[in-house]
Amino acid sequence: MGNLRTKDLSKIGYHNDQLRSLVIGIAAKNFKHHSKQQLLDMLVNIKNNPEAFLDNELTSKIAEKVIGKTDAPLFKTFELRDEPVYCKTYGGKGIEQSAKKQMELANLLPVSIQGALMPDAHMGFGLPIGGVLATENAVIPYAVGMDIGCRMALSVIDESDGFLKRFEYQIKQALKNHTHFGMEGGLEIRQEHEVLDSPMFNQIPFLKPLRSKAVRQLGTSGNGNHFVEFGEIELLADNSLCLPAKKYTALLTHSGSRGLGSAIARHYTQIAMNTCKLPQHAQQLAWLDMNSEAGQEYWLTMTLAGDYAKACHERIHANLLNALGLKALHVVQNHHNFAWKDQLADGRNVIIHRKGATPAHKGELGIIPGSMTTPAYLVSGKGIPDALCSASHGAGRAMSRQKAKDSMTVSAMKNLLTNAGVTLIGGTVEENPSAYKDIETVIAAQHDLVDIQGKFYPRIVRMNKE
Repeated sequence: MGNLRTKDLSKIGYHNDQLRSLVIGIAAKNFKHHSKQQLLDMLVNIKNNPEAFLDNELTSKIAEKVIGKTDAPLFKTFELRDEPVYCKTYGGKGIEQSAKKQMELANLLPVSIQGALMPDAHMGFGLPIGGVLATENAVIPYAVGMDIGCRMALSVIDESDGFLKRFEYQIKQALKNHTHFGMEGGLEIRQEHEVLDSPMFNQIPFLKPLRSKAVRQLGTSGNGNHFVEFGEIELLADNSLCLPAKKYTALLTHSGSRGLGSAIARHYTQIAMNTCKLPQHAQQLAWLDMNSEAGQEYWLTMTLAGDYAKACHERIHANLLNALGLKALHVVQNHHNFAWKDQLADGRNVIIHRKGATPAHKGELGIIPGSMTTPAYLVSGKGIPDALCSASHGAGRAMSRQKAKDSMTVSAMKNLLTNAGVTLIGGTVEENPSAYKDIETVIAAQHDLVDIQGKFYPRIVRMNKE
């Protein structure tokens, strides 16, 4: 078949976008052996006398659309299931009711296959934070989250824990000079990374105008709970890093894909909500079919945002280690807002969404942070099918940002930090340690899911300030 183009179709009076993409799809699938002219002649006939083509299975869809379904709504309406799909909850005692309700709703989606709720779970948009959902051939932008590719990165450094005390001043200076927090601005020295050369920025028109901001924000962190911190890590015996069991200096970072990821999330959530109609209370869980153009495009842009988030961590670690003349012995990193193609234990192919959850396949390394004054855990997954091979992504919030603000003064927070031996640069009371669940309880609730490899204690922390 000759290649059929939209402009060929416009010439013969096919002006509706939907109709044209339908025609091109059907032609490619069912009329491979027709010449372009034969096809165009047939399409003119369908346009002039659509009724005559309604009985033919190959042409009926085009004919129906020509007859007057051209103005029909472009969305499909879906009903929820009567019974939720299987979903195991870990540490349920410590999880608020509203988060459980949100998860239950996600388990009623017709595309859902299995769910899991992690012990740090709390309420979010769409899927709760700490929610894991396996779906069939569908991706839900709000089950990935707004900050696509939000992730952790840990560099274990070739210095003992004494380095932090000796070089506290230099470390603080390096953090002030080589990290940047908040929505505006960027680092003084323009950052380079191959992710900025991705052909996607040119191929997907929606991404084109986002590139300049991505260039500016490369190697920076956002606000809220994003952080860059130096501390000491105590590795346990027989750890999977194969390093001697002792205390090392380490650098730990938490941030995501900045403006790029949130623009992608907003754009495709809107498309999903416009094309996949669900009952009002479930509308945030609208999905994109993986076979649709929007679904394919979201997957590509989500992957790009994940690569960009990883690039930001790479730049932060490289800049700080260079500035201090340090070398990483080992780097561990993981996404915790993302979707992956995976396979269930029964062999079914699924899309697994982890929103605020750490991938924990057998032997897979991950990092579960606590708060500014409590340890982060370096863990190795056990690959538990009930948990969809996942673990928590942190301690999880126990208070909303507003409540955290109202319940603690700046000076009380300073005392907390001093007593814990932590120096904070920036930061706000919204992120005070008491706003978080107890990390020990959260870790205890998932000892079936992960093995502990080491404990990281924050010492010098930088976060965004108001």
